[in-house]
Amino acid sequence: STESMRAGDRHPHEVRIALDGDAVLFSDEAERVYQQNGLPAFQRHEIDNAELPLPPGPFKPFLDALHQLQQASRQSDAPMHIRTALVTARSAPAHERAIRTLMSWNIAVDEAMFLGGLPKGGFLQEFEPDFFFDDQTGHVNNAAAHVPAGHVSSGIANMISGETVVSLPAST
Repeated sequence: STESMRAGDRHPHEVRIALDGDAVLFSDEAERVYQQNGLPAFQRHEIDNAELPLPPGPFKPFLDALHQLQQASRQSDAPMHIRTALVTARSAPAHERAIRTLMSWNIAVDEAMFLGGLPKGGFLQEFEPDFFFDDQTGHVNNAAAHVPAGHVSSGIANMISGETVVSLPAST
């Protein structure tokens, strides 16, 4: 059982949410190419489809709702401070498709971290999210040592019946 760190308290008037890309914000289309054919095929697929937005994943509506709250809050007398981050193992050249997808959805994130497969925990520790969501247990376990993290059981990496389930590590 993984134990998750509690949220940082250096930003008491701000909600910070970090999300993985493939199989979380986006569909697992590109992840399937990677799992089935390897990194060179994934990179070629993403270059060939760079201008084609990725289909939405299970947490796209959640990011959309956060974005709408951010927009409404900016026009409020009592703004609600929300910061969002895309934290993904993608790197160049595959980053372009992720950026273009968010632009096509008319959704902005405050931070975008393209880590090229590096462990996510240390980068997340710097962003200090109140919560991080990822579909791969290895990334969740690495992140949970630094920030509150939850596993999204979606996509080819989880191979379940297509149902999205969020499981949360025990908190400390």
